[in-house]
Amino acid sequence: MSAGHVTLVGAGPGDAGLLTIRGLRALERADVIVADRLGARGVLDGLAAEGVELRAEVVDVGKLPGHHAVPQDAINALLVNLAREGKQVVRLKGGDPFIFGRGGEELAFCRDAGIDVEVVPGITSAISVPAIAGIPLTHRGLATTFTVVTGHDQIRALGGGRDHTVVLLMGIGTLANSAITLARGERGGDCPVAIVEDGYGPRQRVTVGTLDSIALQAARRGVRSPAVVVVGDVVTLSPYAPEALSPSTTRKASQQ
Repeated sequence: MSAGHVTLVGAGPGDAGLLTIRGLRALERADVIVADRLGARGVLDGLAAEGVELRAEVVDVGKLPGHHAVPQDAINALLVNLAREGKQVVRLKGGDPFIFGRGGEELAFCRDAGIDVEVVPGITSAISVPAIAGIPLTHRGLATTFTVVTGHDQIRALGGGRDHTVVLLMGIGTLANSAITLARGERGGDCPVAIVEDGYGPRQRVTVGTLDSIALQAARRGVRSPAVVVVGDVVTLSPYAPEALSPSTTRKASQQ
């Protein structure tokens, strides 16, 4: 039996048009696609809608917030076992495999098992989803750096002011606590915040507020995961942002 191969492919945020050409070629060669729910499933459905026929068997190991349909250890073992059967395996992961995707763990497990493995980067939702709402994470005169964290991380140590953009992934469940924490220090409670729900999906929606108001706004609007939260003055560049959130206006109000 010929040796199998594993390719970790970043599916991007779920739009088939944002899948890389290298990622598409890997899918076309695959015997088996081990797919996540977020991002990956949307790409497969989008390719099918565009008439792209893939011969591979699709194994769904999709994860729901707070519930892992297939444990990570089982996914690791599945990749190795399929490759040992001589199959060309694509592990299709939402976003980028190395951005809160546990791709590094899967890469190490395959290599430790003697399996040939490569990585095809994807477009992370941390950058692409804010772009839908017209929000660049850095912008001359507003922000020169950004940090990407998950809502599960301890964010107390995050320094900087509103010129240091913060992107929260998987942060809806802990939004109120995150907002309170980030409002301390230089950012202040009037720091602009945007939530982009279901980026590139059918429920895509943008909610804009401040650290003081965003948790209540999200509750009233019934904001749900998946969503990306952006904190900082770059939010004011969004066409969804009201004039009252312009940097000059909010800074003037905070000084009164």
